[in-house]
Amino acid sequence: MSVASLACAALACLTIGAPIAAAEPCAAAVPIAAAVPIAAAVPCAAAVPIAAAVPCAAAVPCAAAVPCAAAVPCAAAVPCAATVPCAAAVPCAAAVPCAVPCAAAVPCAVETGSQADSAKPATERPRPAPDDVPQDVPVGADEARTALNKALGWMVAHQNPDGSWGTDTVESLFELNYSPASFGAWKLAGGAISTLALLGAEETPERRKALEKAVDFILATPRHKRGSDWDIDNNWAALYVTVFLETLARDARFQAEPWKTRIATRGAEYLQHLSEQQDPLGGWGYYEGPVVSRRPTWSTSFSTACVVPALLGAKELGWPVDAKMLDRAVDYVRRCSLPNGAYEYDLRPIPRMSGGENINDVKGSLGRIQVCNWARYAAKDPRVGLEKLREGLKLFFDNHQFLDVARMRPIPHEAYYANAGYFYFFGHYHAARVIECLPEAEREPWHARLRAEIVKAQGKEGQFIDFVGSFYSYTYATGFAALSLQAGLRGGALPK
Repeated sequence: MSVASLACAALACLTIGAPIAAAEPCAAAVPIAAAVPIAAAVPCAAAVPIAAAVPCAAAVPCAAAVPCAAAVPCAAAVPCAATVPCAAAVPCAAAVPCAVPCAAAVPCAVETGSQADSAKPATERPRPAPDDVPQDVPVGADEARTALNKALGWMVAHQNPDGSWGTDTVESLFELNYSPASFGAWKLAGGAISTLALLGAEETPERRKALEKAVDFILATPRHKRGSDWDIDNNWAALYVTVFLETLARDARFQAEPWKTRIATRGAEYLQHLSEQQDPLGGWGYYEGPVVSRRPTWSTSFSTACVVPALLGAKELGWPVDAKMLDRAVDYVRRCSLPNGAYEYDLRPIPRMSGGENINDVKGSLGRIQVCNWARYAAKDPRVGLEKLREGLKLFFDNHQFLDVARMRPIPHEAYYANAGYFYFFGHYHAARVIECLPEAEREPWHARLRAEIVKAQGKEGQFIDFVGSFYSYTYATGFAALSLQAGLRGGALPK
């Protein structure tokens, strides 16, 4: 069989965005005389979509083994007798990430028809650098703690003297259409998320000083007003400041006066804001709907879900939580659930669905699934138990490549299934919260997989970012990433 024929055969069985359907192990597709040892074959279900195909011009060096990225999917396994010669470039159509482990790679010296010895699998798969950690290599607690300390160090180093982070002015050409008020709201919301991470971190003198400055800034900053007829990003700040204040009120370091009274007073103010800004369907959003009114008319599932556990906690604290407001919010999230396990982006009589890619497919709902399941579980919704949480986590990791592709895309929702970059760390943080709801014996394997997806995205100075925007993009992303890494670490667990 020619090299071109092999490429065509591989192309015929590739499906972008889905693994090879065959459940039969690779060993069944490789002749006994094959150069690749049968023991090194992996199940076909392990094949990964063609997201990281190598360039066509990348010829295989004669002395080097064929890399994982050039492995042919299980359904099109190539017999040893048909190994691609050294001089031939790897066809792009046949390149998929790691369908066969590196240990089973065929040395380029084995040419077409050659009877040379098979490549011997390595005794241990080499550990890649942090930026290249694949999804199947878990990250343990020690590596997570190192990454966490770097992230917290970055936060402390970049904090403003007044306790905030970043600025409240436009810093990106992509954001010129937003109202000036939005930048102050984003600064406050991002700061609340980062301060949550400091709140849950192992204390040092530097972190304690940074924490108290950040808390004072949030408590002293006036609530932001609506920016324009359509831009109501002040609600994003209200949601995450409420989450932060409910958590802060439980921290033993802030029970003395005047902290305690200041926290409760601000908590009541933000609860009143949420009551006034809840849309008629029961949710909260950050843009206005088709009808412009004092009370917003558009909301989203994930914005609503993120604050539900905090409202439940505020009720336990004795804060003035409107019971009907809370019930409407929980019901809104429930009504957004879809039969496929996804959640609608926003509640509509007829969900946004089409015959192709759409935002309400599971692949477009990966972050929303986690936060909505967590909210419903916290609200004791009988339809969301531990098995539902596990199913949502499995969907998250099975389809994680769609979050990877979206991260750092500059235009919201431009990636496959309308994924946006800013759902990356949001989704991972809420996946960490879901994991913490599982029985303790189950948590560590899930955390290890989650940490791998966090650590690989960390910058050299310890920062994280998932969306091209103003400084708030670093603030919220680093905060969410640090909170995700804290999960499961002794002495640095998620703040309750």
